[in-house]
Amino acid sequence: MFCFQCEQTAHVNGQAGCASTKGVCGKDETTADLQDLLIYQLKGIGQLSERLRALGKPDQAADSFTLYALFTTLTNVNFNRAVFTGLIAEAARIRDRLRDALAAAGGDVSGLSAAVSFQPATDLPGLLAQANIASVRAGLDLVGEDVIGLRALILYGLKGVAAYAHHAEVLGEARDEIYAGVAHALAFLATDPDDINALLAEALALGRLNFTVMEVLDAANTGRFGAPVPTQVLTTPVAGKAILVSGHDLRDLHNILEATKDKGINVYTHGEMLPAHGYPKLHAYPHLVGNYGTAWQNQQQEFAAFPGPIVMTSNCLIEPQPAYRNRIFTAGPVGWPGIRHIQNDDYAQVIQAAQAMPGFAEAAPAKTIQVGFARETVLGAAETVINAVKSGDIRHFFLIGGCDGAAPGRNYYTDFADHAPKDTMLLTLGCGKYRFNMHDHGEVAGLPRLLDVGQCNDTYSAIQIATALANAFGCGVNDLPLTLVVSWFEQKAAAVLLTLLALGVRNVRLGPSLPAFLTPTLLNVLVEKFGVQPITTAEADIQAALTRQAA
Repeated sequence: MFCFQCEQTAHVNGQAGCASTKGVCGKDETTADLQDLLIYQLKGIGQLSERLRALGKPDQAADSFTLYALFTTLTNVNFNRAVFTGLIAEAARIRDRLRDALAAAGGDVSGLSAAVSFQPATDLPGLLAQANIASVRAGLDLVGEDVIGLRALILYGLKGVAAYAHHAEVLGEARDEIYAGVAHALAFLATDPDDINALLAEALALGRLNFTVMEVLDAANTGRFGAPVPTQVLTTPVAGKAILVSGHDLRDLHNILEATKDKGINVYTHGEMLPAHGYPKLHAYPHLVGNYGTAWQNQQQEFAAFPGPIVMTSNCLIEPQPAYRNRIFTAGPVGWPGIRHIQNDDYAQVIQAAQAMPGFAEAAPAKTIQVGFARETVLGAAETVINAVKSGDIRHFFLIGGCDGAAPGRNYYTDFADHAPKDTMLLTLGCGKYRFNMHDHGEVAGLPRLLDVGQCNDTYSAIQIATALANAFGCGVNDLPLTLVVSWFEQKAAAVLLTLLALGVRNVRLGPSLPAFLTPTLLNVLVEKFGVQPITTAEADIQAALTRQAA
């Protein structure tokens, strides 16, 4: 195996990458190799899909499969080798169907990559023997580290795009331009591109595609559940039976709430599901009682202490521990060997587990945090915000967004939020907020200083807020008193970074460490061409932002 797609990437003897029998995330060598083979097949499917679409014959079933299959390969999503052997076999069937359809339509079948004719072995040893052709570092000796790094940036960004698109698709929102863009990116990678300029152009095109995806996801979430509104969320337990829902997928949460109506079971959110409380049609369920726990990396301790079953709906799964292994369930693209997986939205086993367990014996003293400051709410107060900036009451905006994680250095984000001057406003999204969202940041200009915009899935809201403020001040986003401080962990964050670069947003502070696939040369490109800045210390970066504004 070789994997360097996330911040957990091992660093051994100066070399970055998980290359042993098990990755830091818990993914074993077999699963990693099977994921690589699946990606290899998807490149062939992308080529065929692109050519069929050019003939006016898109195959939406293949497009949907591609999104789902890509999603399963994200960090901390699916660790079940049986799932991947099944997906590899299904990918071969879909590929054959597309190839036959292209030939039947009189389409051009020349110049296609070997992935289009690849025949996966029918047993696990045979598949593993084929895996070397699909490694993310295949061809390194021919093209060098920089090309491999850019290919990886596109692939990992594409995985993030697919995850966001899948979240929207399950809520009934899809656009052919998204399917077409994903197919194009896969087809591009299938050709083993080695031109640096072409790779950079494709990366930016992918960033623009992700902006469209996030717009569609925003429409899916708000269309189904209403526009988020400021909401106080209980962070302490109440007495009663309980189910905990983690991950990102609002559809799964909604289905669980529906399935548990009038059953005397309280539902709690965890991790990135916290912003769900801001959606009117979700918090209308009285048994959605609060949020339990913090960010994903603390789940092994928090899940062990939770007195009920847990449902993991998307990425951020860590190896289930014995203390809760028999009461955690996976849904959608998520999986772990031996863990029960929810099929066809049937939550009967989850409900049975909740009814059989003690739940919380008594309520704890109430504590709350506030969520729900998506674009409608923030822009509803735009006049107040604009006047506060003009009067000097608000000097600067800091958007501290992105992922949390277990690696050292993330105390930077706590320090940043706590040391930002009191005349600055803090916006946040993603689970990195857990580093500081329970601190008292006070108010500025009569508004809360800390505004929780939502999940990483809600980046569109943050971009729209920045764009609206820029329009109100008659300037560009880069001229606003605004600094973006981004913590990355996995592939959704890579997609968001590409979107920011594609939109021309400069001076993004990126940390806590930099992706292992970004070589020194590529980092220099990001710094010189796009103004990306690795983080230093919170105090120094705050001062630099305020100094740049003053200049």
